[in-house]
Amino acid sequence: MKSRTIFSIVICIYLSNPGFTQNIHTTTPLSIGEKVEFQSKILKEKRTLNIYLPQTYSKDSLKTYPVIYLLDGSMDEDFIHISGLVQFGSFSWIKMIPESIVVGIANVDRKRDFTFPTNNKKDKEAYPTTGRSENFISFIEKELQPLINKKYKTNSVTTLIGQSLGGLLATEILFKQPDMFDNYIIASPSLWWDDESLLTYTPASYNSKKSIYIAVGKEGTIMERVAKELYDKLKLLNKDNTKLYFEFFEKQNHGDALHLAVYDAFEKMFKLKN
Repeated sequence: MKSRTIFSIVICIYLSNPGFTQNIHTTTPLSIGEKVEFQSKILKEKRTLNIYLPQTYSKDSLKTYPVIYLLDGSMDEDFIHISGLVQFGSFSWIKMIPESIVVGIANVDRKRDFTFPTNNKKDKEAYPTTGRSENFISFIEKELQPLINKKYKTNSVTTLIGQSLGGLLATEILFKQPDMFDNYIIASPSLWWDDESLLTYTPASYNSKKSIYIAVGKEGTIMERVAKELYDKLKLLNKDNTKLYFEFFEKQNHGDALHLAVYDAFEKMFKLKN
């Protein structure tokens, strides 16, 4: 009987000592935005959008926000780290960029969606589904942008970010339908596509104000040359309503130039006055 009493006392002491008990905790989902899925009539497939909303965003507020459209915007691609730059840049003590909505366009087949038809045999072999960028641009213009403007509290200021093949698509939009966006951030564009034919294209005219930022890393002779040629081509247009920027990141390569490029673009294009 005495031994049972001692045992009970020992157990009580053990259970009452925080050092001997397991930590009690709860786990809840952590979200930085929301996911939108819808059926595209133009693309004839389901598409997914990843949406980042500013901390001050409220459906009941009259405040509206610029929209940043991000190609390669899947969760396992560029959506999270670019949204982080937008959040950081819009902090009140940073004031690098206005609070903005980020629309990450998740990929289904980027080789199909980001490229126009090519006459290069090697391109066709490496990218068998290629050549549907016209369709994808129509999807952005006629389905995606109207959906975002209807569903969210947006203003008229829009930005497009594209890297690699996404940079090729962003350049094609800039040349052919420039008024789809106000600002273009084009990183490491794959302008080698179709034997660099896009660089011979005469860009469509526009009257609205534009900011265009082009960047490339240490990515080899061709990639570095075509990015600089794009800048030089746009510079020759000498448009008063266009702010044009170029940056060469000699310590970055094709895989890691985007993050620094977008940060630099935000700082140059949007820096707010204190």
